[in-house]
Amino acid sequence: MSSEKSTTGSNVTLHMVSSLDGIIARKDNSVSWLESTGRVYEAGVSISQEEAATFVKAIDCYVLGSRTYEHALELGWPYGDTPTVVITGRKLSSTRKSVEFYSSNLKALLDEKLAPRYRNIWLVGGAMLSQRFLELGLVNEIRLTIAPVLLGEGLRLFGNSPEEQRWDLKNVVAYKNGFVELSYSSCTD
Repeated sequence: MSSEKSTTGSNVTLHMVSSLDGIIARKDNSVSWLESTGRVYEAGVSISQEEAATFVKAIDCYVLGSRTYEHALELGWPYGDTPTVVITGRKLSSTRKSVEFYSSNLKALLDEKLAPRYRNIWLVGGAMLSQRFLELGLVNEIRLTIAPVLLGEGLRLFGNSPEEQRWDLKNVVAYKNGFVELSYSSCTD
């Protein structure tokens, strides 16, 4: 891992939902397993639509890979009008003014383009892009939501991480739907 943490005042949060066995999508890239619900976990919390909307409004910018972008369009664009940067080497088109495409140096993107404009930046997919951000030391926080399902095969969030990294646990939240959110901050922050 590079020790070149961004020295700007912005925070980069890697946010992902995975199965218990660390898979973020089936082999066919589907995520329908996210919709299935199990028993209600009575001790869990629930979040109102108003609380969720307030939380999402605090996110200044999203960063995602091209496959996540295409999947988000298929599912019904969940990012609203929040500025979104899609990392891709492919020629893609956008029907949204809030979306821009980028294909160069990730550290330069963060330090020169995003950090001066945005304080709360969320990296929301995919796996290879998340792994690259982690390798470069560009992630300050990881918010990993674990779904109560084992998938066996599919796309692994962390793949074969090249080296050990330590993270400090900040918070754990269990939800009524059986999902659990783990929040970690970088040990170097």
